Amino acid sequence: MKVRLEPSGLGFEAGAGTTLLKAAEAAGIEMPSSCRNGTCRTCICQLLSGSVRHTIEWPGLSAEEKAEGWILPCVAEAQDDLAIDAPKAFSVF
Repeated sequence: MKVRLEPSGLGFEAGAGTTLLKAAEAAGIEMPSSCRNGTCRTCICQLLSGSVRHTIEWPGLSAEEKAEGWILPCVAEAQDDLAIDAPKAFSVF
């Protein structure tokens, strides 16, 4: 699946079974992260389009945040092409 990060316009491919954070890192894109297990919320981003599946049942998001489109890329996998608001993402290449 294709993932586009806004407002930077950076993009990467995210394969099935790979978290968005790992896929971004493999493409040379850094996103804020810390715990990598869905609890600290350092990586929180808003999903602008597409859908994800969190790899844990209750990541560190409230039901209201989930309904508003907030995701945790460290424990989220793309279900289709995505656009994500990730203002702190940057390319390391």
